[in-house]
Amino acid sequence: MTDLTAIKTEARRAAFARRKAAFEAARANQSAYLSEVLAGYRGVPLAGYAPMRTEIDPLPAMAEAAAYGPVGMPVIKAKATPLDFREWSPDCEMEEGTFGALIPAHGDWIEPEILIVPLVAFDRQGGRLGYGGGFYDRTLERLRARRAALAIGFAFAAQEADSLPLEPTDQPLDMIVTEAGIISLG
Repeated sequence: MTDLTAIKTEARRAAFARRKAAFEAARANQSAYLSEVLAGYRGVPLAGYAPMRTEIDPLPAMAEAAAYGPVGMPVIKAKATPLDFREWSPDCEMEEGTFGALIPAHGDWIEPEILIVPLVAFDRQGGRLGYGGGFYDRTLERLRARRAALAIGFAFAAQEADSLPLEPTDQPLDMIVTEAGIISLG
């Protein structure tokens, strides 16, 4: 195990503990600020995620956005590859995908221009610590090579870290939204 791997493992452990505490203390309407941000991009193809375990829930904001344009959810097709996105609606049939994440059972494939990104920890420089599979980094790299893509980190405010152990392949966030507010970056 490299030093960076050990540092990331410890950073994830601490961040998961903070996220769990925030999840247990969370109130309704966690996605109000996310809805506010997405209202400024009505009709732009976007993708979010189905929350797992103690992740903050973007589904209410995604449901609002789906009234104006395509919304997708990530589908893992293979290890060490970018994510693909299947169209989602609030009433679509869902099934269990890789790692237990819920995904739309059917639907067209879309390419989002806005990506709501789940995370374990974030910093105010746009750094993001994920689960370690690199799926979102590969995805953002692919999307950004084709056109401008907005990466919105969505997390509990308690998931903020002063700094994170990052690698050159880590893709930065453009904005962070929490239940407590909107953090604009650079």
